[in-house]
Amino acid sequence: MEPSNKKFGISGSTLKLIAIVSMLIDHTAATVIRALLISASPDWQPGLRTLYSVSRDIGRLAFPIFCFLLVEGFLHTRNPKKYAGRLFLFALISEIPFDLALQSGWFDPGKQNVYFTLLIGLLVLMGLSYFREKPWMQLPVMAAGLLVSWIIDSDYNYKGVFLIIILYLLRQTRLYQCIGGAAAVTWELPAPLGFIPVYFYNGRRGLSMKYFFYWFYPVHLLILYLITLQL
Repeated sequence: MEPSNKKFGISGSTLKLIAIVSMLIDHTAATVIRALLISASPDWQPGLRTLYSVSRDIGRLAFPIFCFLLVEGFLHTRNPKKYAGRLFLFALISEIPFDLALQSGWFDPGKQNVYFTLLIGLLVLMGLSYFREKPWMQLPVMAAGLLVSWIIDSDYNYKGVFLIIILYLLRQTRLYQCIGGAAAVTWELPAPLGFIPVYFYNGRRGLSMKYFFYWFYPVHLLILYLITLQL
């Protein structure tokens, strides 16, 4: 990875907070504001629609940052298997809150939460690293990850896994990494803007709040779902 000599810039924990706030705004729009739109009077609907649209646009910044942080985590972890185990555990924990808040009920087998996408992406990176001396094996590993995410329809599915792969392959140069990552998410504007804070990442971990970030995803979805029940 390109070494960072920046004394200033954005730490890993700050990037996570940016992504979390963006995600919270997005999911609030997808749940609470959407519920308000259904019951709002005609006078309130234009403003709510604008708020909904702007909030969803802000939310597009989160996923590219999370993918970048996943790659960074893989490059620096001492135990990739343990890292994958945590992602799998929280994928399971998050599935019911995800379905309640964003899908049709408490269990929707046709759509899986974003932790599954991140987990598949991590497993692909582990495969690429394992076969680094056998590059002819890396293409099947990438294809398998793209296929699995498409089959289970995890959040962002194969497009999310593809972004993770691009960020890993371009990891040696931050500028190229950001340009390649932005190009890989042009299908969902304004997601490429998420690579602006990524470019200023200074390589430092920042505050240690690892499990806060893991737990935030299922907990905030459950809270938003409970709020919508009161509307």
